[in-house]
Amino acid sequence: MAEKTPEAAQYYPGQDAGRPIDGPGAIARIPRRLFAFLIDWYLCYGLMMLTSWANDQLLIIVFFTLYQIVTVGFSGHTLGHLLLGMQVQTLDGQPVGYGRAAVRAILIALVIPVFVMDKDQRGMHDQARGSVLARIR
Repeated sequence: MAEKTPEAAQYYPGQDAGRPIDGPGAIARIPRRLFAFLIDWYLCYGLMMLTSWANDQLLIIVFFTLYQIVTVGFSGHTLGHLLLGMQVQTLDGQPVGYGRAAVRAILIALVIPVFVMDKDQRGMHDQARGSVLARIR
């Protein structure tokens, strides 16, 4: 009969960095990240609808990128991240600041780097600047 492996022996995202498996400090999982992204995207799209620029997709992407830079750079999270209890942090748990937020936001705008992930579910946009999207509650 096969012996069951204890849950602690199985790898989970963030384990090598000393992050917990769940709760504050844990790596935010993909469904939560996707929902936060949709909140932020539709917030930006809705704000652009109030202007005559809503028909220009490039301007919406630029606005979304600037929104990411300002909000993540200032507080470590966007409105979507905050509503879902997440923060973009450096690997040692500090908010990323404007420089890292800018590089991260530009890579998010390129879309593809978001889907290329490592074993800790960190996309290329986070790997490039040594950041992680972590749960804060």
